[in-house]
Amino acid sequence: MVTSTILNFIYPPPPSVFMTAASVMIVASLAILGLLEAGGVHLQNSEFTFTPYKKVPSRTVMLLLYLPAFLAGLASFLIFPDGDLRSLILRSAISLHFFKRILEVLLVHKFSGRMGVNSMVVISLAYFLSTVTSIYSQHLTQGLPEPPVDLLYPGIALFLIGITGNLYHHILLSKLRKEGQREYKIPKGGLFGWVICPHYLFEVMVFVGISFISQSIYSCSWFLATFFYLLGRSYATRRWYTSKFEDFPEDVKALIPYIF
Repeated sequence: MVTSTILNFIYPPPPSVFMTAASVMIVASLAILGLLEAGGVHLQNSEFTFTPYKKVPSRTVMLLLYLPAFLAGLASFLIFPDGDLRSLILRSAISLHFFKRILEVLLVHKFSGRMGVNSMVVISLAYFLSTVTSIYSQHLTQGLPEPPVDLLYPGIALFLIGITGNLYHHILLSKLRKEGQREYKIPKGGLFGWVICPHYLFEVMVFVGISFISQSIYSCSWFLATFFYLLGRSYATRRWYTSKFEDFPEDVKALIPYIF
């Protein structure tokens, strides 16, 4: 009964051990990272921490985190030129997501410090593999009957709302401290009056949109993995603000307004 209900919304799982393993691993790994964040084990640059062999400027690192995934998205248009509309929109959404991240690194975010090359390689590889696997998973659905409940167009709407809201709140954060200022401030504007991490909330919405566009097992797993990780990270962020500011509003939640 439960399985038949789920299959109304997604394509049947492909007969692939690799895809099954990848779907399980991405949820498990990011859920663990989210628990570590919530427990106070902070992961460098929002991801992983390793003893660095060599450090390079953070802006350069962040560009190299997103560039391979973006290029993989672009390359998919050449590798799979005959995909259907759903596949085309999925590849476009993923490519746009990482292109927007690259633009933010160049034009929005402010950086200081340096990051280890080995951390950069691992994180960049994770983004790249997730992108490739999601696109390949969609390719495996070609020729299969569409799910009875079509979520493509709601997915496009959610994706566009998510990517726009995420960008807007990143801009607000970038304006929080002017050049030369070092003191921390409580973010204001947008949804910061409801949650301390609205940029994460809209990031989750981006991946809900991608999972709706795709309606594949792997893309749904990618969304769940991202959600679990950002739950832990937003919880840790709120805890930091409450420890730093005595006047931090108690009704401002971590990620989900009025709930969490």
